Amino acid sequence: MQLTAYSSPSPENERTIVMIPARDEAAALAAVIRGVRNALPEADILVMDDHSEDDTARIAREQGALLLRLPIHVGIGAAVQAGLQFAHRRGYRRALRCDGDGQHPAETLRALLDPLQADAADVVTGSRYLQQGGFVASPWRRLGSYWLATEIGLLTGQRVTDPTSGLSAFNERAIALFAEEYPPDYPEPEAIVALRRAGLRLREVPAKMRARQGGASSITTLLAAYYMLKVSLAVLVMALRRRP
Repeated sequence: MQLTAYSSPSPENERTIVMIPARDEAAALAAVIRGVRNALPEADILVMDDHSEDDTARIAREQGALLLRLPIHVGIGAAVQAGLQFAHRRGYRRALRCDGDGQHPAETLRALLDPLQADAADVVTGSRYLQQGGFVASPWRRLGSYWLATEIGLLTGQRVTDPTSGLSAFNERAIALFAEEYPPDYPEPEAIVALRRAGLRLREVPAKMRARQGGASSITTLLAAYYMLKVSLAVLVMALRRRP
């Protein structure tokens, strides 16, 4: 995939980057970027615009973020991989991901960085199930998360509580791994398996999450059921593949 930046990162900030995948997130994106800048003023901010049909790209530019405009709609996994490829090629040592819909409070980002800086993990994810409070997903989604967490634990030995969390941070080893290959569709559970297969370390930290602050989710109830079946099979196949 060809990557094109619409602005250039500041040389003094080429160590940490916050990636924001966005598809038609004009309603929430400006507030998300401002929150990230307040929480991590030393970091660069990159918006991966997944071929939005609204003002997502314009708002990213107006807010001073770096911008990758994807030429077609590729989905969340490929958009995140594009951001990781950008981070890898530009030599960033740490890359964080938060979504463009406002579900991930920016003040949580610093807690994701701490285990990376202590070399206690290669990937850190925020879990909404490690503390009380915050937005609670529907019972069906909670059941799906429990099922995926159980499957991942049985197949890999990795204990997770929130396998679908998109709030995450990556060190250089993880950036390099996922810049090369990253699950393309709904990637988070498969990425955990890939991480374990590569011998890298995962840690979860508590994170309160909110309801989306604008736009609409692309996952309906029927699609969620299809997603659960598809991801469950994909996780199994990933775990059984021969190690590279």
